[in-house]
Amino acid sequence: MKAHRPCVLLVLFVILLGPATVAQVRYDIVIHGGRVLDPETSLDAVHDVGIRGNQIVAVSDQPLTGARVINAAGLVVAPGFIDLHQHDLSPAGMRLKAMDGVTTALELEIGPRDVRRFLDQRRNVSLLNFGTAASHPWARAAVMGGPGGDNDLIPPASAATNTAATPDQIQRMQQRLRDELSAGGLGVGMGIQYTPGASRWEIIEMFAVAAERGVPVFVHARGDRVESVGEVIAAAAVTGAPLHIVHINSSCLKEAPECLRMVAGARGNGLDVTTEAYPYIAGMTQINSALFNPGWREKFGMDYSDLMIPDTGERLTKARFDELHASPKLQAIIMFNNTQPVVDQVVTHPLAIVASDGFTGHPRNAGTYGRVFAQYVRERRSITLMDAMRKMSYLPAVRLERCTPEARKKGRLQAGADADIVVFDPETFRDQSTFEKPNLPSTGVKYLLVNGTVVIDGGTIVSGVAPGRALVGAAAQ
Repeated sequence: MKAHRPCVLLVLFVILLGPATVAQVRYDIVIHGGRVLDPETSLDAVHDVGIRGNQIVAVSDQPLTGARVINAAGLVVAPGFIDLHQHDLSPAGMRLKAMDGVTTALELEIGPRDVRRFLDQRRNVSLLNFGTAASHPWARAAVMGGPGGDNDLIPPASAATNTAATPDQIQRMQQRLRDELSAGGLGVGMGIQYTPGASRWEIIEMFAVAAERGVPVFVHARGDRVESVGEVIAAAAVTGAPLHIVHINSSCLKEAPECLRMVAGARGNGLDVTTEAYPYIAGMTQINSALFNPGWREKFGMDYSDLMIPDTGERLTKARFDELHASPKLQAIIMFNNTQPVVDQVVTHPLAIVASDGFTGHPRNAGTYGRVFAQYVRERRSITLMDAMRKMSYLPAVRLERCTPEARKKGRLQAGADADIVVFDPETFRDQSTFEKPNLPSTGVKYLLVNGTVVIDGGTIVSGVAPGRALVGAAAQ
């Protein structure tokens, strides 16, 4: 035993020295004394977070030292929120997302006309991480000669959206999607409600492209509620493509609980199906789109007065609707087509990821995450703090893991993860945006880090920084 005594003393010395050694390591940034949440491991404790470069390198219950120390006492420290469904990726839109705790904003529902141009335009100038899907609606417009400009969100209603495609046209759409995925698309974006001419066979063939590449289809369903959800689940089943159903609250409306049961049933039978929701009773789209083809009032159970022009608050009449719908000028429109009880039931459902569907003119562009926290975590207590972080950061990251390996380093707060971090006050984090004033930023986010760079400092956006990086599909890496 005496022969081993020096070894025992050495081990004791190392154990005693360990915490002190960790404390003496100098990090670029230390977030000190906050309530640290990691939704993957369920860590919920007062810890220090050490950051070097663009990565988290230490999460410790011992004090750490750094070139800069951010005092987070009384604040929540969590992975930055990942918005799978953000249309407004302009500099102003990114600033609003940052104030709402978002560190990654992705255009996955529809996608742009040109993935490569979309990504190149944002590299080295974006406040937040960004990315996009390969677009079926724009592939259809390109193949079938539809109108639409580079800045249009969706193709306007025309023969290219309303007419059935030939087998040759379908094959050309497939090839365009393959090219767009090779350019960096994270998946296939489908707005089936905006391309009513697409047959069920065309939909299956687009899903088949996603299955070839092993990436999800992010789909705005056809709009027949339960039937439309059944259509896309069936397409996923027969092709093997992963499926993400966007804004199930507005796609299914009063039938949303039944649609969620369908998603749960598909998952229970081994299909890779996920969904998302936003916490508002009104949706938003373009009045010139095919969604407003004749019969829309009967289909959606709405009338002209349920439509509102953003910012002005003008409610439409038949004459005003006809004028705007016939105009070549694109016009966004807010649709009051849901109820609060349905929205509450969907947002709090365990399978519902939080995503904003953010676009200029709707309060969800600025306030989705603050609204979920304020209403469902703090006030109603219908979602726990940890579950909210899962819905906002971890579950979106898991969904993205089929798109890009980079997602495995996001949505977590642990050593080795990207330093995309939100630090917020749990007593004041909330939305301020309204339908009358949709561009008011949320309050309560004190610090936001994107790839290790502070972009919100003491509640104020930092000027002159652009640390956002492109998330691109595995085929382009």
